[in-house]
Amino acid sequence: MCGIVGVHLKAPELHGRLGALLAPMLEAMTSRGPDSAGIALYDDDLPEGAFRYSLQPLAAELDWEDLAAGLRDAVGDDVTVQRRGRGAVLVAKGDDGRFLRALERSGAPVRLVGHGTSMEIFKDVGAPAAICERYGVRQRVGYQGLGHTRMATESAVTTEHSHPFAAAADLCLVHNGTFSNYATVRRRLTDEGVRFDTDNDSEVAARFIAHQLEQGMDLGDALRMVCKTMDGFFTLLVASRTQFAVVRDASACKPAVLAETDRYVAMASEYHALAGLPGVEDADVFEPMPEEVHVWSR
Repeated sequence: MCGIVGVHLKAPELHGRLGALLAPMLEAMTSRGPDSAGIALYDDDLPEGAFRYSLQPLAAELDWEDLAAGLRDAVGDDVTVQRRGRGAVLVAKGDDGRFLRALERSGAPVRLVGHGTSMEIFKDVGAPAAICERYGVRQRVGYQGLGHTRMATESAVTTEHSHPFAAAADLCLVHNGTFSNYATVRRRLTDEGVRFDTDNDSEVAARFIAHQLEQGMDLGDALRMVCKTMDGFFTLLVASRTQFAVVRDASACKPAVLAETDRYVAMASEYHALAGLPGVEDADVFEPMPEEVHVWSR
């Protein structure tokens, strides 16, 4: 049992309140996932051509400025550091592939948890409220965000196994449920050159969706392929730079509630996580039907 929350803000005047809206939603899901929590936030405040790289340290002590200086020399462009709790977001202009290769060659004791022009991710072990406080979630701004509280069933309670899983630039997924055939799907993807970071079944779904997008599918069709290919009980919330999408499996036994107004779309595993949103009493509130794909775009 895990908890999922997310909000896609249609109204620009709400962008300054993204974190203030999302944090209470995440904290409301504590009973569904006390082991760990994670958040992905989307914002358009970077210069054109710049990328965010969300990193977690693998060592107790890490000199982030020294890491940035080394990468600056490797890529030949400025690299800045924005501290986020125990981790950091590095911001750099230029080709993201070049930066990621330089990061790997550096041998730095860090783990990349996501990157993109708009997205940053932070996740950690512990109670959702503590994580929101540690990473300053309530003060954050942007146009959409999603979060996850985890109760581990298929893999270890570690930051590495926590959600969201980011499988491509500006693409991430949170999942409630289990996939029964994920090992089979993983082997097929591995044979096609897809690389995995963990043994988590949710990462397989994230990599599968990213692979479908690389083949030219849109996000809605990629989620329909999940329903055709992956067996199990699941609710998925997936975000990209421009889209926000929800799907449930054929049995729809994992809970999901959506609330839509002319100012936002919000999703949660349980309605009480939505109850504090502005104007929710006038929202169109509904549960997605089995294998019914819902996609909203900017």
